[in-house]
Amino acid sequence: MIFYFSATGNTRWAARRLAEALDERSIDMATFDVEGTTVALGEHESLGFCFPVHGWRPPFLVRDFIERLHIRTAHPPYVWAVCTAGDTIGETIDILSADLQARGLPLQASCSLLMPEAYVGLPLMDVDPPENERRKIKAAVKQLEAFIPMLKNRREGIHQLVRGRWPRINSRLLGYFFLHHLITDKPFRVDKSKCIQCGLCAKVCPVGNICLTDDNHPEWKHTGKCLTCFACYHHCPKHAIEFGRRTRHKGQYHFPEQQAQAE
Repeated sequence: MIFYFSATGNTRWAARRLAEALDERSIDMATFDVEGTTVALGEHESLGFCFPVHGWRPPFLVRDFIERLHIRTAHPPYVWAVCTAGDTIGETIDILSADLQARGLPLQASCSLLMPEAYVGLPLMDVDPPENERRKIKAAVKQLEAFIPMLKNRREGIHQLVRGRWPRINSRLLGYFFLHHLITDKPFRVDKSKCIQCGLCAKVCPVGNICLTDDNHPEWKHTGKCLTCFACYHHCPKHAIEFGRRTRHKGQYHFPEQQAQAE
């Protein structure tokens, strides 16, 4: 069984490819209610987690999901994880491993995939140029295909991770700042002159944090649930959504399924 969370499609692609190769079920964490639910694993099922890195940490949606997850299985499951990131991941997998260990689920294998950049919430941070985007996806496809046999054979102690030069600083210091100051829906705005009232932004929001006004323009709820994953921003067909001044003149990205299938 593979639990995944995805905003711009990078992780959804990886989870679905893994589900196909391993003959496992894939379930979107954002739409699966684990509150009071015991998840039963099949006799031969592994337990996988796929998610993007947010601020050199697992997204709090993923951490909250694991905290509430109850697994029923006849044998200790083989537990693994794949995370996607536009750059290094710091201590992301260490944090995930600790969360899983607290639930009695030791992490036995993991892999980080370098994917096209989607975080645009800070100055100087933008999506990758098209050539870099294609290069990253091609390399990620190759890396994922090489990792699949290790999961099929249930290899243990395999951790193919790009932590970076300063994993502790990135995950603990910068990650703390990111978590407490940059994860917010307050700067999101819509340019009504560009908006076509299609409602796609509300549909792709993984935490249901966007509602539509009477004239079908998006409005952010300010409930504290926003992940600042930028799914709304990247999927808007008219580039009508901005994150204050920080996203002016920046690009958009969501995973190009056709390119990955062609690799």
